[in-house]
Amino acid sequence: MAELRFPVPPLAGDVVLLRPWREADVPGMVSAFSDPVMRRFSWRTTPYTETDAREWLAEQEQARVRGEELNFALAGPHDQDLVLGAVSLQEVRLDQGCAAVGYWLAPEARGQGAAAHAVRLLARWAFAGLGLARLELTCGPDNEASQHVAERCGFSREGLLRSHVPFQGARRDSVIYGLLPGELR
Repeated sequence: MAELRFPVPPLAGDVVLLRPWREADVPGMVSAFSDPVMRRFSWRTTPYTETDAREWLAEQEQARVRGEELNFALAGPHDQDLVLGAVSLQEVRLDQGCAAVGYWLAPEARGQGAAAHAVRLLARWAFAGLGLARLELTCGPDNEASQHVAERCGFSREGLLRSHVPFQGARRDSVIYGLLPGELR
């Protein structure tokens, strides 16, 4: 698969800017993943360390080069050093015209519309810039905040994937949402 490239200029709006991750973001990532809400919905079962964050940065860069993922730091529009969270395209299958969307927010960024703005920017670009025909989004059935973001952006709830993914030492069901071009709100 072809290497995925970050859009130039970066995707930006009045609320968020999507940019590549930097080494300087590591302490903010560790702080965000120590939040109880993040730990509740994260695959992580042990404390997230700076070593974990650095390994993830290296892994996501390798996935980008392989054409499988594109992970963005969600930054403040007027302060690129302020990391509000993340948004990503995962499971990118350009040959099939689809990918999955993922996101998370640091505690201080929640409730301000940052996730919805980031998802809209990313979806618009994925449809127009990459030519995708479908975006999918999955989350835990108890993750109401994530479901609200999906619905505010125009994703349609399509069903429940039973025992979908390994999660915190067991398996978790996932709610699946889909978004097609022209449905973005």
